[in-house]
Amino acid sequence: MKSLQALSVLACLCAGFAVDCAAQYPARAIRIIVPVPPGASLDTLARTVGARLSARVGQTVLIENQPGGAGNIAYGNVAKAAPDGYTLLLGWDGLQINTGLYKNLPYQLSSFAPITMAITAPQILVVNNSLPARSLGDYIALAKRQRGKMTAGSPGSGSPGHLAAALFMTLTGTELIHVPYKGGAPAAIDVIAGHVDSLFITLPGIMNHVRAGKGRPLAVSTPGRAPALPDVPTFAQAGVKGYELISWQGLLAPAATPPEIVALLNTEIVQVLRSAEVRDVLSPQGYEIVATTPAVLETELKKGTEKWLQLIKQSGAKAD
Repeated sequence: MKSLQALSVLACLCAGFAVDCAAQYPARAIRIIVPVPPGASLDTLARTVGARLSARVGQTVLIENQPGGAGNIAYGNVAKAAPDGYTLLLGWDGLQINTGLYKNLPYQLSSFAPITMAITAPQILVVNNSLPARSLGDYIALAKRQRGKMTAGSPGSGSPGHLAAALFMTLTGTELIHVPYKGGAPAAIDVIAGHVDSLFITLPGIMNHVRAGKGRPLAVSTPGRAPALPDVPTFAQAGVKGYELISWQGLLAPAATPPEIVALLNTEIVQVLRSAEVRDVLSPQGYEIVATTPAVLETELKKGTEKWLQLIKQSGAKAD
């Protein structure tokens, strides 16, 4: 009985300490871990949000890039971090996809406390300007004539771009050589330079290059055209029926982070995302700002994962 009383007192003290810590949050610098190299679309979003979040909370927000392992290194590190609100993850649908591609992951989806789904964006197929394909129909015809010879890059093994390429091959009966990169930035550079024939990537990862005429966009994966590229058809409009993929990016904390801290972060980050200043930066790059509640991202993690797992099974996609 005395032991139970002691444990009860300890639990109350710990609960009181957690509440007190939450009340004082943030008292020091916050880290946002990004699972890709600098320059990729996830990194752009992290730095855009981080700088303005710092001004709102009065503490430094550090952006720490931890690329490699298809994002699993970064995901695992955040999953194991102290749930105190000082280590956050800028995650995306790669979190879900990896559960169907890899065994013995260093995390589970339940390892994270969702804060907000920040943006959504389509996957886009871009070819280098020297490739004789002016339309998606041209690209498919060329791929069939050169079966097993044309290359298709992606930001990495198991990335949404990788899965987008695999689904494309399934639906069109083509066979492309998948070339995985360590992030979207080096993949974009190589398709522009002509080192790979084409690239499947989340739109913001290539938007600036496309706008500058350094790559030819053929189709986007959303149901409707992307507002930032209204002249580019959807895959369905270009003749590939049933091709629809929407990627998301958002912020998460380690599971067991106090709900008061999650609520504070959601409030501040949503205000940042909805500001005219941030919209003027992100929207032209192909982001659709959604700035949701934690519950919306939690629902996506629970229910949307099944969609990706079904696509992995249907397409036969595998981690390289």
